[in-house]
Amino acid sequence: MTYSDAISSEALTELRRRYRQERERRVRPDGTRQYLPADARFGYYADDPYASEVQEREPLRDRVDVAVIGGGFGGILAGARLRQQGVERVRVLEKGGDFGGTWYWNRYPGIHCDVESHVYLPMLDETGYVPEWKYSPGEEIRRHAVRMAEKFDLYADALFSTSVTSLTWDDSPEAWIVSTDRGDKFRATYVITATGTLSELKLPGIPGIEKFEGHTFHTSRWDYGYTGGTPDGGLTGLAGKRVGVVGTGATGVQVVPKLAEDAGHVYVFQRTPSSVDVRDNRRTTARDVGADHDGWARERRDNFLRIVSGETVEHDLVADQWTATAGLLEKLLPGFRRPADRQAFEAAYEVADAAKMNEVRARVERIVADADTAEKLKPWYRYACKRPTFSDAYLQAFNRDNVTLVDTADTHGIERMTEHGVVVGGTEYALDCLVFATGFSVGVSGIHSGKLSVRGRDGVELLHALKERGPRSLHGFTSNGFPNLIQLGATQSASSVNFTHVLDEHAVHAAALVAAAEAEGAVIEPSREAEDAWLAVLAEGAPDHEWFHAECTPGYYNGEGRGRPNGPIAYPHGAAAFHDLLERWRETSMSEVLRVGGPA
Repeated sequence: MTYSDAISSEALTELRRRYRQERERRVRPDGTRQYLPADARFGYYADDPYASEVQEREPLRDRVDVAVIGGGFGGILAGARLRQQGVERVRVLEKGGDFGGTWYWNRYPGIHCDVESHVYLPMLDETGYVPEWKYSPGEEIRRHAVRMAEKFDLYADALFSTSVTSLTWDDSPEAWIVSTDRGDKFRATYVITATGTLSELKLPGIPGIEKFEGHTFHTSRWDYGYTGGTPDGGLTGLAGKRVGVVGTGATGVQVVPKLAEDAGHVYVFQRTPSSVDVRDNRRTTARDVGADHDGWARERRDNFLRIVSGETVEHDLVADQWTATAGLLEKLLPGFRRPADRQAFEAAYEVADAAKMNEVRARVERIVADADTAEKLKPWYRYACKRPTFSDAYLQAFNRDNVTLVDTADTHGIERMTEHGVVVGGTEYALDCLVFATGFSVGVSGIHSGKLSVRGRDGVELLHALKERGPRSLHGFTSNGFPNLIQLGATQSASSVNFTHVLDEHAVHAAALVAAAEAEGAVIEPSREAEDAWLAVLAEGAPDHEWFHAECTPGYYNGEGRGRPNGPIAYPHGAAAFHDLLERWRETSMSEVLRVGGPA
């Protein structure tokens, strides 16, 4: 975006003061401990309301070529790319009742993707599908997940309603022993973990939460039996009911307008307001998005990725708020810019940041009629402190007589719950229903939470190794001591605001590794020297973002106020450059991780 000198130094000084003040109102000493895993005290929140019946089956004791853990987009893409490489025995294991991952669980009213559908939905070229909306509703996305799984015959050997409990490397047949909560204990030559970054739902640890006698549920386990309706609305079961919502991030921004249409009264409990920009969703046609030639979708998503990775392109094919604010994503992502004059860059960046946030706050003021409510909805922090949200209905909902905003910043969140409602600032808000729109523990997979035990060569436990030495890998995928284990995710690789694109590139890479190992009769395992070399690449270019996130209001980007430490956690030059690097490496250096014989 274009930087401007229109904001005075005095205005910037006042903004910094206000940002610090608003941050201090919200920082809590318990940090991330303020949240509870859903199954810590309330196991029923983790149940699957969408699987009508879990089919009984005999435990499996067979062998497959590849076990893929996770049936979300990462797992589906891994399976599809393996199929394209000619791999036959691919078994996807998924704790939900079907494919879809996040989009299987999240079916709350109003749900849509926040990245344009035509770049967000993978394998559009391969499936011949053109999304119906610029930003698809959740059901269209879930159906596309099923479409991909069907096209690549992933249902044939899939295990649903099944959680993997342990992976154990067996040296003698060079295979992983895969154990599950359904009694399975089969072998897989290779394992690909695609457990996602949004898989462990979380609840706020509100004192007295267990006392509440009304109805509660998490948005990822929406109770349509209670509310009635569908993701499109029509929640007739909420007529006359007092409904509370905890959480005002991307989920809350989408669900509140739908609740407001049908509930008797909606209380929105807000600690920190989201930055809410224009969505401008609309139906689209193939002609609108240039879907008239082979490869159109890849061309479009590559164009989007390069723009939001800080590169210059001739034409912006997507032209939405993400690409319009690409210049401000430098702090949101691990880093992709290396200006010669860092001080001048930071000064210009702050001016552009302030201009954008002033625009966002002005939008609140224009839309929300009540001045006090509008002031509470204004986000006082820098643009990249939180993932921005987009809506043409959320702010407008606060103009309804049946919607009340309850600001909880001065009490650092809800104080407590009673049998009948929620207490904030000494005032009790009586509720019939409380909806937790509190999202997921971002980046916490079963491996990191300890639910999935992974033991590599010589019985070394992966979680223990991570705690002792930190993550070590080559490109973020493979690690010494854990042969034929490929992990998909952003750690020590690269990320983007369009994570499905990242997952597809990772799936292509994982499938290529498996195909090369099969062709050579080899095991996939990098040497310690290869890991050291990759860590050096990450460390050499690690961006200096720690100070920025330490000044942000608390949220999942900065560990609820603790900051985001600098260090070799991700490829420092952006996702587009990382994908180019992987492609070159596959062409010239694949043999680095293939070994025949003893340990690397």
